[in-house]
Amino acid sequence: MFKKMGRYFKECYLEMKKVSWPGRGEVLHSAKIVILSTIVFAIILGLVDFVLLRGIYLIF
Repeated sequence: MFKKMGRYFKECYLEMKKVSWPGRGEVLHSAKIVILSTIVFAIILGLVDFVLLRGIYLIF
């Protein structure tokens, strides 16, 4: 059992060495895009909610 676990972790380590990790600049750029898109969608959804709420108040 321990032999299999050791082989598993060794193979995991070897596979992780093959991964092409992004650099600091790429991570920061991606994070900025995610944050900006989250803010934009929050504003859009807030406006839609506001308009629908006003419409409901007009009906009732």
